[in-house]
Amino acid sequence: MVIDLLGPSLEDLFNFCNRKFSLKTVLLLADQLISRIEYIHAKSFIHRDIKPDNFLMGIGKRGNQVNVIDFGLAKKYRDPKTHFHIPYRENKNLTGTARYASINTHLGVEQSRRDDMESLGYVMLYFCRGSLPWQGLKAATKKQKYDRIMEKKMTTPTEVLCRGFPNEFAVYLNYTRSLRFDDKPDYSYLRKIFRDLFVRESFQYDYVFDWTVYKYQKNAQAIAQATGNAGNGQEEDERPRRIANANVASGNPAIQNKPTVMAPRRKVMDRGAYENPDANRAIGGSDRMLRSASKGGANLMGIGGYHSSPYHRSLKRDDGNNGTQW
Repeated sequence: MVIDLLGPSLEDLFNFCNRKFSLKTVLLLADQLISRIEYIHAKSFIHRDIKPDNFLMGIGKRGNQVNVIDFGLAKKYRDPKTHFHIPYRENKNLTGTARYASINTHLGVEQSRRDDMESLGYVMLYFCRGSLPWQGLKAATKKQKYDRIMEKKMTTPTEVLCRGFPNEFAVYLNYTRSLRFDDKPDYSYLRKIFRDLFVRESFQYDYVFDWTVYKYQKNAQAIAQATGNAGNGQEEDERPRRIANANVASGNPAIQNKPTVMAPRRKVMDRGAYENPDANRAIGGSDRMLRSASKGGANLMGIGGYHSSPYHRSLKRDDGNNGTQW
């Protein structure tokens, strides 16, 4: 089986950016994420594990394209030919990741398209806020922990959850929570509210994400530091000559520097100035995590970007019980 090589996950990049994304980056991602989930739903599947770890950026020319992985918990929600929707059920075990699970999923209701979209709302708020109010809750058992998470989600008003951020996030979350079991989400409407916000904020569709900016800031700092180190080395190399000249001027005998000592030292310093690993890393290096930020021009609204890869199997799932993660 041949699969595409992909870049870092959004969770990886979130950590790289000190666990906070700017509004511009969140809106750029939201546009793609809604489209990716819409495409999955159009193929009669629901993902059922929407979380940052399951969205990976591409590499090279597709470095700005979001890809979806890990369909291990995906399920058909309708017959592909007749489009007959699966029946409403209750008393279902929680499937997916509790942190991003919809309220109905916590209540044991069969998942449908609305639940993927609600989970995406929590992902976007996670990126904006840096964390969600129900993270870090403690309990004696897993079930008690899930119950505490559910209670916190249900008792946290949308306005409180979205406080300090544009109203569009509250509109999105209220809309997805209001959908009925077999309703088809209005994906175009959801994209539009965020696109209108993007334009109103005077952002540019240049696909310069936070990790792109952060990467070049770090590289610039590394170059400056490497240049400074090289300058310090040259200055130290001049000290023996200045001391000798000062001794001669004052009538004292000059200090003789042995060639066998100074020549290797000059060689080491010269090599350090040109082969400093920090300088090389800053000028030509780029760790694999950041390759996705190097190039643009990808067809971001195409049908590509859906993968089920061995790479994602290494992405952590904290326990093996129904594929759930705290």
